Amino acid sequence: MISSASDRQVLLTWLRDREREMVDLLDRLARMESPSLDPASQNPVFALLAAELVELGFLVRRLPREASGQAPASGHGMGDHLYARPAVRVRGAPSQLLVGHMDTVWPVGTLSVMPLRQEGNVFSGPGTYDMKAGLVQMLFAFRALRAHEISLKVLPLVFVNSDEEIGSHDSDRWLRLLSRCSSRAFILEPSYGAGGALKTGRKGVGHFTVTVQGTAAHAGIDPERGASAVLELSHQIQRLFDLNDRERGITVNVGMIDGGLRPNMVAPKATAEIDVRVPTMVDAQQVEAEIRGLMPIIEGTTIVVGGGFNRPPMEETAQNMALWGDAKRLAGELGLELDRAIVGGGSDGNRTSQYVPTLDGLGGVGDGAHAAHEHVITSYMPERAALLVALLTLP
Repeated sequence: MISSASDRQVLLTWLRDREREMVDLLDRLARMESPSLDPASQNPVFALLAAELVELGFLVRRLPREASGQAPASGHGMGDHLYARPAVRVRGAPSQLLVGHMDTVWPVGTLSVMPLRQEGNVFSGPGTYDMKAGLVQMLFAFRALRAHEISLKVLPLVFVNSDEEIGSHDSDRWLRLLSRCSSRAFILEPSYGAGGALKTGRKGVGHFTVTVQGTAAHAGIDPERGASAVLELSHQIQRLFDLNDRERGITVNVGMIDGGLRPNMVAPKATAEIDVRVPTMVDAQQVEAEIRGLMPIIEGTTIVVGGGFNRPPMEETAQNMALWGDAKRLAGELGLELDRAIVGGGSDGNRTSQYVPTLDGLGGVGDGAHAAHEHVITSYMPERAALLVALLTLP
């Protein structure tokens, strides 16, 4: 039982003595390249995590992807998800959810050009920061609990999905189910900034497609008989960019466009792919209404809007901020400084926050998510594991 700041310090010391073990496990995980669209590559990660959790007294289940679930645009399959709970549990006890992901953005073979390396307390390589360090810290938090014979009053449920980096389209149903039966959620995504700030807010993420249908005609002989979808789309793109509002934190970006068949034809069709980020649900509703309300300017063209918000905003609700307050207090008892941040990127915390108090960014401290300089600061790993232990022991 942890009842005082001195007890937390004992756990922190125990974890600091195991920093080398944590780095070794991170090295093993990171060598298992596991991109989202290569299910076979994820099997070794699944097996390692499952073995570790079983050794720690958990029952592990493989949750297969729903056959009718949404597949990635590439047509490739997605891997299965991991769910674990303690083998011994008190029926009817409250539960708390720990969420991570085993997939990365890096294709198999990246290690040949971006090898794992350690220089001092900096451990670099693909998938280290986002987010295999967070998985290691979770496992060592459970090791610390077992080593000190600490029982949790709130049952820990572990969910590690295989499709977070491509939107959690299949695992979203499990996230909703597990969130609804939990009292709080801890997201093991990387922290923010050099100081390792926790994430108390995330923008909602939307993906929209605007398709303009025009009328084809010969560009040299009778262009007046046509209605250019490309020209119409150019007008709509300006309208879309006008929806940006820096002060409100709203970003609307037309990132891809495609249209036309040949240079000597008036384009019969054109499309645009749009990324939208908003801080609140109110903003999401307003921006979506604006996009769906786009009206054509050029006679003879029509507009069809597809898509929507895949990840709702994670707002700084009273419940989320109360959980942040607990984390800040517990960090102080551990002698750690802790800050918070609102970020533009989405995570599974966006979903859990719709149902349960959520604290995000409990993973590694470092930099370079989705970038060539991806790395974690290894000296922070025991500290973050100790903070997670403290949070798990909350009543």
